[in-house]
Amino acid sequence: MAKKIVHHLSAISKISSLFQVQNWLNCFAGKVHAQVLALYTIVMMLTMAASVPIVRFFLFAEVDKRVRGDLQEELETFQTEYAALDTVAAETNEGLTEFIDAFWAEALPEDDNFHIVLLDGELYQSNPRVLPNALQPGSEMMQRWLTLREPTGEMMLVADPEVGNILYKTSVLEMNDSFRGKFVVAHLAAGERAEMLAAVHIFIKIAVAVMGISLSIAWLGSRQLLRPIQHLTTTTQSIDESNLSQRLVMQGSGELATLVGSFNTMMDRVQDAFDSQRNFINEVGHELRNPIAIIQGHLELMGDDPVEQQETLNLVMDELSRMGRFVNDLIFLAKAERPDFLQLETIDLECLMAELFSKVTALADRNWQLSGVGRCKFVADRQRITAAVINLAQNAAQHTQPNDMIELGSTITDGKVRFWVRDSGEGIAPDDQKRIFDRFARGSGRDRHPEGVGLGLAIVKAIADAHDGYVELISQLGMGSTFSMILPLK
Repeated sequence: MAKKIVHHLSAISKISSLFQVQNWLNCFAGKVHAQVLALYTIVMMLTMAASVPIVRFFLFAEVDKRVRGDLQEELETFQTEYAALDTVAAETNEGLTEFIDAFWAEALPEDDNFHIVLLDGELYQSNPRVLPNALQPGSEMMQRWLTLREPTGEMMLVADPEVGNILYKTSVLEMNDSFRGKFVVAHLAAGERAEMLAAVHIFIKIAVAVMGISLSIAWLGSRQLLRPIQHLTTTTQSIDESNLSQRLVMQGSGELATLVGSFNTMMDRVQDAFDSQRNFINEVGHELRNPIAIIQGHLELMGDDPVEQQETLNLVMDELSRMGRFVNDLIFLAKAERPDFLQLETIDLECLMAELFSKVTALADRNWQLSGVGRCKFVADRQRITAAVINLAQNAAQHTQPNDMIELGSTITDGKVRFWVRDSGEGIAPDDQKRIFDRFARGSGRDRHPEGVGLGLAIVKAIADAHDGYVELISQLGMGSTFSMILPLK
């Protein structure tokens, strides 16, 4: 028995350990605050680090696209006018140089663009007149153009950072089917690239400023969002083993509201379990205190008279036997929660009812009746079912008088086997019916059995639950009671 009580005290200790959630919540808010801010910072930094090369790539791509379009447009303008010149030159012999001079007087290249005419193997004209070193006569670029006899459009990489990449397109100049030279429209990318890099630097500065502002807002916002957790921490700190009634109040919806609801539900279960364990200890102590007091009192008063000693011995043995039955019932209820509680076998219901009836008739002098015997075979634990039905019969016998009728029966309906015990006693009050199957629950009627400890019907319910079944009670004051155990027919 002491071992059993220690077991339940251990269970209370485990329940108390649930309050370690307080310590967890105390550091949870701080950790979440720091983690949210750290995560936000990392995400912002990674986003900025990834966005800089992406922005740079798209800016440069857009510039190259625009420059190529400008070069193509300027080249097409020249080619259109040159085509008209070639048609007229066949009749008027207008000179090529005169056309170039006239075109140069009207054409205006875009920024960083250069118009270059090469005639008879040398530089004839350029616009603007001053060319950078990379385009001067004798440069690698100029030598390339002088050797080309076909129209081209390419990009050349130049090591000089002041020049950068050179984008160019060329057109062949011919007169009377004779090659005279080339028209080149070229663009130096260094200026455009420098402007784009300046824009990227501005973007980086703005991004850093935005990140700083965002982190400040995130810091303040996370504190506000985590304020309910701070409230949760404060509330849990006020909860201890002597005060389990505190609950959290949370308005709105979302994850925090779900957390609060789950916490309150957990506290309801903790309080129920704690109350159950406390009631168990109180009931066990009460049930054991009486026989111990009786035994101690009679042993203290026992004299030398052999007759008196024998009477005291008989009384002590009776009380010890009652304590033994009580402990056995507690052990039985504890085993009911184990997976190996049932030893299943195939049972013939008709034969089982005959055995049960022969056993219950020896319990007390009552008008025992066997009615409604079902006929089938089903799988269950014969010993547990026998114990349950005998407990129901014993309960009926305790609450009836000699010659009162107690009826035992069984039936098969809707895939279930139903055992019942019906008596003609005084019945059970409605308030008692709600708790009659709880541990240590005893009726409040005038015929309450003084030796009962309120575990018999709890054992019946435990056996029914182990078989995936349930128990029912139909009772009316002055009309008797019918206890039923319904099991699935397997």
